[in-house]
Formats: sequence, structure tokens, C-alpha cells
Amino acid sequence: MQGSDAGSRNRHSVPVAADGQHGGAVPALQDMSLIKQLNDLMRNEMTGTGLRQLCAAAAIAIAGAAVQPASAEPVPSPKPSARATQLSAAEPKQRNPQAPAQPPVAKLTAPPEPVIPDPRRNVPASIFTTFDSAQKAEAAKVSAYLSSLQTLVGQFVQVGPDGSKLTGDFYIVKPGKIRFEYDEPSPVSMIADGQSVVVRDRKLATQDVYPLSQTPLRYLLSDRIDLLRDTNVVSITSDDLYSNIIIEEKNAIIGTSRLLLMFGTKDGQLKQWTVTDPQGYDTTVAVYNLDTSRRPDPSMFKIDYTNYQTPPG
Repeated sequence: MQGSDAGSRNRHSVPVAADGQHGGAVPALQDMSLIKQLNDLMRNEMTGTGLRQLCAAAAIAIAGAAVQPASAEPVPSPKPSARATQLSAAEPKQRNPQAPAQPPVAKLTAPPEPVIPDPRRNVPASIFTTFDSAQKAEAAKVSAYLSSLQTLVGQFVQVGPDGSKLTGDFYIVKPGKIRFEYDEPSPVSMIADGQSVVVRDRKLATQDVYPLSQTPLRYLLSDRIDLLRDTNVVSITSDDLYSNIIIEEKNAIIGTSRLLLMFGTKDGQLKQWTVTDPQGYDTTVAVYNLDTSRRPDPSMFKIDYTNYQTPPG
């Protein structure tokens, strides 16, 4: 997924394996050579090394493909990350007293099938400069739902640009904290501590650091949000199954990226999101078995900057 040139120029995580195999990737926005490597992956059989590299690239896509790492640091292999057993029942859940109560949802025994956006879609921003009363009401409903969430725990299915699927668990504590743990054999985890996002690969002993403020995650992790006021919403649509909101971000250098948020029409809960980078590559994350009643252990969101610093060169 990352070639040696891309690793030295943009970031140092997830280098090409010693055996020369390439993993799948979400292309870095300023390095078109990664697109070629993605095509190479789709022609080759996925091996253990390739799978590890795909996981790391997919985690970076969640964090936001439009940013460059603030730093890239070699790290020792940490102990296996804690999962749901780290959830502390002793800590009371923080709730907005005015937040609407979330209806109970039956626990799914199998992951849902993510809804993959039509790659031929085109959403010109100039058309959606104003919204009617129904669209504004839908945006207000979604804003209220996102603002009401203080903690959220669940499972996810991630689909990369090449169609590869990964699964795992995620934990959110607002504002600004999230942890993604990918199921084996992936060695990748992603952590946001409120200021930064790091992508760790235990197998490759790497850690990339990104500013949280420059990733799409900030919309999901904001303590309170008004989508129409705080973001550039370019589309609001609804059908019998989903309410869809598209947020667009423009950058004069790297181009335009989009975030598609999908919520259940009936229960109003977050169902999935899709990040589209300026090259048009989509990474979709569907979430399920959501629980707002548990509060993850705060230690799950701590980033060790002291021990993971890059040695002076």
C-alpha cells in the first residue's frame, strides 16, 4: 500500500514488506504512485503482509485521507489492546439531560452489509445552496442526535476502495475520543485522544500522528454540532431506509473530499459513513450493535507520545 517513495515523502508508517509484497491502500492525496500500488494489490493474491498493510491504510482512511501525518514514530510492539472488558461500569454515563432517549435496538448476530455508494454519483455543490423546510428539519434532527451522544460503543464493518472488508470494535467518548480495534489478523488500531489521531501497527512497530481537527472524525466527535451552521452540507436526502447528509470540504491544493453520513429513517441512529478522497476513492464504515449506556475506560484513549518519539537523527 505505501511504496518506499511515498513512505519517505509523506509518512513513515506501514512500509513495504521485506518480501516485496504490497498491501491494499487508500491512496495518499499528494502521491499518485499509491494509486498504482492499489491496482497492483488488486492483481495480486492477498498475503499476510498485504493484509497488514491494507488494515493500516484503511484505518488511515477513517482518520481522513486528506491530511499528512504530524509525525511518524517507530514504536515498540505494545501489549494486546483491551476490548470490551475495559469498559468500566463504575463510571456513570454522561448524558445531556435534554437529549432524547434512544430506543433499544436488538443485538445483531451477524454484521450488516454496508451500503456502497454509486461510484458514478456526482454531487455538484452549487446546486445545494439552500434547503427546504423538510431538509432543514432533517438536518436539525441529525444534529440533535449527534449532539446527544456522549458515549457510544459498537462494532463495525469497513469496506475499502478495492472491496476488501475488515471488522472490529469501536469506542467513543465525546468530545474527541475514539478507538478502533480491528479483528485478527489485523495488527492495527486507531486512537484519538481529543487532540490527535494515531494509527498504530503492532506488527510493523509504527505509529502515525494526525491532527484531529483535520479529519472527518471531528464531526462525529464534537460535543455539540449544528450541521448546517458548522459544516458545508451539500446534500440532504431521505428515503424509507436512510437519511443521507453529504458534507464537502475543499482544499485549493489537494482538491475536494466528501463525507457521507447515513442514519436510519425509523430509529434515527447512525448506520454508516463514507469518506471520499479527492481522487474519488471511497472507504465505507458501517456500525451496528450500538450501545450508549456503557462508558469505556479512559485509559483506552491515551496516546503515549513520550515513549514513541522518533529518535534524534
